[in-house]
Amino acid sequence: MIDSIFNLDLPILAKTVGYLGIFLITFAESGLFFGFFLPGDTLLFTAGLLASQNYFDISLLVVLIVCGAILGDQVGYIFGKKIGPKIFNRDDSLFFKKRYIADAENFYKKHGKKTIILARFVPVIRTLVPILAGVGKMHYKTFVIYNVVGGLLWGAGITILGYFLGESIPNVDAYLIPILLCIIFVPMLPTLYSFIRGKIKKCMNQ
Repeated sequence: MIDSIFNLDLPILAKTVGYLGIFLITFAESGLFFGFFLPGDTLLFTAGLLASQNYFDISLLVVLIVCGAILGDQVGYIFGKKIGPKIFNRDDSLFFKKRYIADAENFYKKHGKKTIILARFVPVIRTLVPILAGVGKMHYKTFVIYNVVGGLLWGAGITILGYFLGESIPNVDAYLIPILLCIIFVPMLPTLYSFIRGKIKKCMNQ
């Protein structure tokens, strides 16, 4: 994800792919097995920022992003329910690491149903959680409810944040990289804290 910030010009990417491309990237990054390689939070924020500069219509952009996020998770759930167990038994490869699954499983166990919402804000975990929900045969109606709420909070929230900052801060483009880094790392802090706290407790009990 960090590499995607420095190796891709996200404003140029967003302008090039347009509405359809942003929808498809959001869809794939939300629930397709290979989607965790795609820019998620950073692209949404950048698209919102560009909307403040009249490159996109913010209303249409938010609708497409939220729909892509919700539909992506739905596909991830169905994929996990039907094919997931076979995939998760594979050996590590360029596009698949078993530690990703372990991280997502631990996140799911810790946060329960609300994982569907919380995972939206954590790269990699975001892509794998709906698949794990399908593998675990989470009640479909429950999944749909949490999926819609998460899609709205994440898809609309980050996009509108980009739009709001673009409207409020002169030359916000100059601060794009630090802002994107904060968007990536800040949501990870609670998970990192829980991990470190668990390691400390484990060491103290030995």
